[in-house]
Amino acid sequence: MDQEKPNGESTETEGPSTQLGETDSRENFMRIKKFHFAMLLFFIVFITAGITTFALAFGDDDKKVVQVIREREEFSKLYEAYDTLKDNYYTDLDEQQLIDGAISGMVESLDDPYSDYMSLEDAKSFHESISASFEGIGAEIQQKDGHIAIVTPLKGSPAEKAGLLPDDLILTVDGESIQGMSTTEAVALIRGEKGTKVKLTIQRGGSEPTEVTITRDTIPIETVYSEMLEDGIAKVQITNFSEHTFDELEKVLKDLQSKDMKGLVLDLRQNPGGLLEQAIKITSLFVPEGELLFKVEDREGNVQEYPSVGGNKGDFPLVVVIDKGSASASEILAGAVSESAGVPLVGQTTFGKGTVQRAENFQDGSNIKLTTEKWLTPKGNWIHQKGIKPDYEVSMPDYASLPFIDPETELKPSTASEQVKAAQTMLKVLGYDPGREDGFYDEKTSEAVKQFQKEKELEETGILEGNSTLELMTDVRNKMLKDDPQLKKAIDVVKEKINKK
Repeated sequence: MDQEKPNGESTETEGPSTQLGETDSRENFMRIKKFHFAMLLFFIVFITAGITTFALAFGDDDKKVVQVIREREEFSKLYEAYDTLKDNYYTDLDEQQLIDGAISGMVESLDDPYSDYMSLEDAKSFHESISASFEGIGAEIQQKDGHIAIVTPLKGSPAEKAGLLPDDLILTVDGESIQGMSTTEAVALIRGEKGTKVKLTIQRGGSEPTEVTITRDTIPIETVYSEMLEDGIAKVQITNFSEHTFDELEKVLKDLQSKDMKGLVLDLRQNPGGLLEQAIKITSLFVPEGELLFKVEDREGNVQEYPSVGGNKGDFPLVVVIDKGSASASEILAGAVSESAGVPLVGQTTFGKGTVQRAENFQDGSNIKLTTEKWLTPKGNWIHQKGIKPDYEVSMPDYASLPFIDPETELKPSTASEQVKAAQTMLKVLGYDPGREDGFYDEKTSEAVKQFQKEKELEETGILEGNSTLELMTDVRNKMLKDDPQLKKAIDVVKEKINKK
């Protein structure tokens, strides 16, 4: 298809050419002289302007004017604010800190919890955290309505052992409020060396804030866990999508198939996501080659499709378990296997993160992470802030979301608190009779604690603290894993699929 040239220019001449005679030559000479004179004037003006600019730039009086002139006009107010602070603030200021603050402020004004600015120091800390292992409490967090919220605790981490759950709000870290902080700033306070302790103030739902002390540890790099259950059905849990997850999964699947696996339950609960490349390779194992995994749409409405690259998972029925801690790459996998492979989903509606972030690095090593696109399921559904609904909705028992109890807090007769109430419910769940569940620690509750301590071979004090508290929470968590109605339903669905083969 032919296109016009810019500004409607034509490639054709508009009349016959004219040969120049002697008169035309003299007129042409005069035109050339006038042109040279005009060029000379232009050159003088240009040089004068250059000298003036040089003088202003290196002089003392008008430096600020030149700084604004040579930059984009929309930033003039920013420069004025910077100069005002530098010249008038009552103490000396760190220039780099001012610049970092300005960039951070621009990103925060987006009101997007997934866009962030990392200074050089923050960037170094972040890269350490995504290496083979790191030390901390092991919890994925995000900014939510001005607060820092738990997305999910990592499997086997101190955060999981302490009883942290998705949607818990972290209000303070070692007594310092983190309201309004970015996730990067919050992580810097929460993370620390193995063996050190950090005290968090946690709020769950509408309950009273509770303090919990967590001992930091090394967060393991293993991301795939497997076990054979019953009747040839296996369970594989993927805790996040990191650099070696695909390789781990392939190895696990081969091992399970050698044990005559007939069906698989893939557990994505409390999986916060991770590397997109890994998610694509893993999801392709369960979606036929060429079928869509997901789509990415930019702000202009342009859509890029990502088909399955195929793989050899073996021929066995599959069911995927999800919950509100399943986010990002986990949701890509869940959406793809559901819509492109007809795999049933069991559990609860997922977290709902439907955006894509990219990182841009600056020359000094700092970087900015920003949301650039949204991703859609194969059928074009945008799950952002809505999540993916399971085919079989199954809730966990009420005691699975009980507030945790701080082992360093002493619970004894005549005390009353939300932690006492949680302890009484835990005792009842485990078969002990606390006499009441209203949060008041009476003699009946003390007797129940003594009975628990006796069976656990602990000192029978009737006071709940330290090891007694840890043992109580561990037993409740183990009971939850044993009861696990979501897993039981997934097993039933897999059995049905096996019987239909």
